Amino acid sequence: MTPASGKVLRAARRIVVKVGSSLVTNDGRGLDEAAIGEWCRQLAWLARDGREVIMVSSGAIAEGMKRLGWATRPHEINELQAAAAVGQMGLAHMYETKLREHGLGSAQVLLTHADLADRERYLNARSTLLTLLRLKVVPVINENDTVVNDEIKFGDNDTLGALVANLVEADALVILTDQKGLYSADPRKDPAAAFIAEGRAGDPALESMAGGAGSTLGRGGMITKVLAAKRAAGSGASTVIAWGRERDALPRLAQGEAIGTLLVAPTQKHQARKRWIADHLLMRGAVTVDDGAASKLREDGKSLLPIGMVAVEGDFSRGDVIAVRDAAGVEIARGLANYASAEARLLCRKSSTEIERLLGYVAEPEMIHRTNLVLTR
Repeated sequence: MTPASGKVLRAARRIVVKVGSSLVTNDGRGLDEAAIGEWCRQLAWLARDGREVIMVSSGAIAEGMKRLGWATRPHEINELQAAAAVGQMGLAHMYETKLREHGLGSAQVLLTHADLADRERYLNARSTLLTLLRLKVVPVINENDTVVNDEIKFGDNDTLGALVANLVEADALVILTDQKGLYSADPRKDPAAAFIAEGRAGDPALESMAGGAGSTLGRGGMITKVLAAKRAAGSGASTVIAWGRERDALPRLAQGEAIGTLLVAPTQKHQARKRWIADHLLMRGAVTVDDGAASKLREDGKSLLPIGMVAVEGDFSRGDVIAVRDAAGVEIARGLANYASAEARLLCRKSSTEIERLLGYVAEPEMIHRTNLVLTR
């Protein structure tokens, strides 16, 4: 690992950790209490070091298989969903118990791809996770296998880990697996396979190296991890693929030590998000702001508050990219709306303290938060 890339994990403040089925369940023999306890100890170390941590954990189906006495993974979707429902109970309880031993609160969050594809549900999930992090609670996330079949058929939560990294704008994604990292070929079949210590996330050559699926417990493999790193890089998060049994892997990575394969995001986190917003072509509406709000946006980098809005145009939903225009009608910025157009019209010229009275709820005190806003002029 080069000195520059060593800073990637050392500087990461918000980290998503994903651990696979074979590690969590000791290759299918039921939940590995000692291993989960060890990862929770390491998560607690990261929390004490000022990091925000999210755990994405596989294992519900494998634990359910063990509890139901099934030696082989079933193929019927209803049986897989039943196993997930049974196993999720033990998985959540184990993490709660082990995290509590280290003084950390925990929360179970079950997500589906549909939650992250729907704009409003996406923002609701994001708000929930960011609130949990602010409260110093560790979210433990799993695919909601009981009600969805996509991830049961195609994934091992690697993609979910990347989507969560995108969702919360994590600095880094750490994928703990049963292999040391990425090799130029399958080391179990090719003794000449070379270890890849570092690469660029999204490099097509990495996908050809990664090969096919891995263990029989999960439905992932190294290729899903490489593709997850590519997806995570879209929001500026770098990815480490490392052996889950490596001693103190998480603290050592956070201190900049070379462990596993580091896949560096080519674009920094804030640059990636700002670029996406700035380049967004489909805008469904706009808000016009007064001179005071325009000045605060241009000169002070402030959020856009409802009190600074004088008019709303178009029909947009919460989470849509909208334009911000000054009194002369010139676009000065664009960003992600925290409220739909109908709600925004009610909020014009109103203080943030009046949002709940007007709408019956408060999503955010701002119309557009400064982290979701980019100046265009």
